[in-house]
Amino acid sequence: MKKSIFSIIVFAVALVFSNEVVAQDFSNLDKSPMDAATYPSSYRNSDKKVKIIYSRPQLKRRPVSRLAVAGKVWRTGANEAPEITFYKDVNFGGKEVKAGTYSLFTIPGDKEWTVILNTAKNVWGAYSYNESDDVVRVTGKVSRANENIEAFSIAFDGEEDEFNMYLGWGNVVVTVPVKG
Repeated sequence: MKKSIFSIIVFAVALVFSNEVVAQDFSNLDKSPMDAATYPSSYRNSDKKVKIIYSRPQLKRRPVSRLAVAGKVWRTGANEAPEITFYKDVNFGGKEVKAGTYSLFTIPGDKEWTVILNTAKNVWGAYSYNESDDVVRVTGKVSRANENIEAFSIAFDGEEDEFNMYLGWGNVVVTVPVKG
């Protein structure tokens, strides 16, 4: 009897402590979660022309101008600078760009934003941004959104080989035409 009680206690203690050995620590949901946008956007079309991975900061009653400061290089989102991949050569905002992956930075302005494709990859923020790594700088036209966009968003829309990339936040929408 003593042996069976002792065995049950040993088994129970082993069970309790073995749970700790295999337990994983998962982080909470990021306050600026990552997202991706593609063109074409349909999941049924696997022949993508472009894909961008970016983080989505929230305004939380703050003005866009406080988070994306006019005249200063911005990482175009939160956390890491977005990485945009073109699967074939394109004309991005009027300039030729080779297929490949680039970081996306912007310089906000009132009527237009400078949109920058840069060769640096896997960079956090714009702290290590180096203008000498720029591939192209193009102008994105600013328009106003009909409704407030709380979370920074990137979207693509168009027809066949002519489409637009949209950056939207607050009441600001920046448009860059793409052909390819």
